[in-house]
Amino acid sequence: MPVDVIMPALGMAQDTGKVLRWLKQDGASVVKGEPLLEVETDKVTVEIEAPANGTLAGLAVPEGAEVPVGSVIAFVLVDGEQGAAAPAPPRRPLASPKARRLAEARGVDLAAVAGSGPGGAVVAGDIAAGGPEPAPAVGSVWRVMAERMTRAWQEIPQFVLTRDVDARRLLHRHEGVSVTDLLVEASARALARHPRLTASWHDGGLVAGTGVDVGVAVATADALVVPVIHGADRLTLADISARRRQLAEAARAGTLRPEDVQGGTFTISNLGMYGVDAFQAIVNPPQAAILAVGRIVERPVAIDGALAARPVLTLTLSFDHRVVDGARGAEFLDTLASLVEAGEEG
Repeated sequence: MPVDVIMPALGMAQDTGKVLRWLKQDGASVVKGEPLLEVETDKVTVEIEAPANGTLAGLAVPEGAEVPVGSVIAFVLVDGEQGAAAPAPPRRPLASPKARRLAEARGVDLAAVAGSGPGGAVVAGDIAAGGPEPAPAVGSVWRVMAERMTRAWQEIPQFVLTRDVDARRLLHRHEGVSVTDLLVEASARALARHPRLTASWHDGGLVAGTGVDVGVAVATADALVVPVIHGADRLTLADISARRRQLAEAARAGTLRPEDVQGGTFTISNLGMYGVDAFQAIVNPPQAAILAVGRIVERPVAIDGALAARPVLTLTLSFDHRVVDGARGAEFLDTLASLVEAGEEG
């Protein structure tokens, strides 16, 4: 039987995805795992891979179209199969975000508007009777990220805990790996001891976490994305470092796969390389906590009644109070700080 190619869901709040570019055309031979198309979701631009060996057929969605997640957008015919054209999935009319907002505010049916934009997309000028819509100042990935963070700030009751840690042993192990790698390792070990931190709040109740899957925030030209190091508590430091570098490179090149950004249960955001001493990060839903990391700086520290210079790192944890209370958050931070200061080999 033909194998469906579907629009993936990469987040609990995602409703639709946009087909940016088909990398293979109707009738092309494909190999399982080979990239078929680029899709833009509410998190990031990713490549969708062929689900099986065979012939790509029934391309039902043109480039630029936005369709509901779970929709069949094509299928792969395996070994000699013949297939009829796939039915076109239901989708919203092509329109720019500004045009959608104007149409909603003015009660205009987008399906009844002749679009003058690329691919017949409706732009603001088609509704407002002005000229063509000016080029947007930001990309849609950035816009969606901004909307998600706004909702997170408004809807999640967040609290913050901060602690300075002695970074001497962290620096001692720094050669060959990054500070972020070391913090992924320490966070993964702390999360394994405090599994409540991997849970989430959904539909009025707690949902247990599926594992220790640590996301690392990466800045790209278009937005901030969070690829995930899955099963980080089972990896060596060398494996964590290699995987983080691989994901960061894929994020900046726009070649992340759906599974690279799915399933994160905790996030680390490190701005120390920009000279930031400390900052507060916004919880990345549906996760329950995010670690914000500043730079390592030498500070005067009282030791046995005398002052001494020590490298200090400030760790700031933001929590979803629906999942984690102050005591549990403090226990987790204490474990994390102890692991960082002990500098034990994982």
